Amino acid sequence: MPKQTISKIGSLALEQTASQTPRKVALFSGHMIDAPGREVPRFPPDKEAVAAQAIGQALDDVGVGAGDLAICGGACGGDLLFADAALARGARLSLYLPFEEPQFLEKSVAFAGDNWRERFLSAKARAALHILPRERETLPGSDPYEQNNIWMLEIAEAYGAREIEFICLWDGQAGDGPGGTKHMMEELGRKGGRVIWLDTRDLWG
Repeated sequence: MPKQTISKIGSLALEQTASQTPRKVALFSGHMIDAPGREVPRFPPDKEAVAAQAIGQALDDVGVGAGDLAICGGACGGDLLFADAALARGARLSLYLPFEEPQFLEKSVAFAGDNWRERFLSAKARAALHILPRERETLPGSDPYEQNNIWMLEIAEAYGAREIEFICLWDGQAGDGPGGTKHMMEELGRKGGRVIWLDTRDLWG
């Protein structure tokens, strides 16, 4: 059986208990905290509290709670804010990483400081962890982050697109290919999933 088929079946099994399918699936995509020295601000560190409040409110608005499943990456910023908020509301959490953990931490967490590293480790300890190169074949030359988003989208859609609450923390900028936030929004909208767009251009004021 191809690795990708095994991945989809195996990952789906990990998202379920022996007798329970989630009532809702909350899927997230969003910006990382800006690295020091970023020329054009996108998610300034001083906007963390604003983002956390908006993500938590979005989860409350769609009624995510115990028995539901939350799916996201593990990067500093939006991913980990979503993970913390979902766990606080009793949802089960699955983290999807595009690289092996040490490389992922270097690329997507460590630059933001030790606090974010500790938050990643805390979320991981309470989550099912999935690592792209271990579980799924990827296209040569493809963007690992986009492939990871496609993977999360496929897992979420396996429960039925109409059961998905897709929350995104995004500035609306173009340039997203397959697997980018824009692609995920359009795909789920087309299939009847609910999209909650937290537009950072409005949030940041």
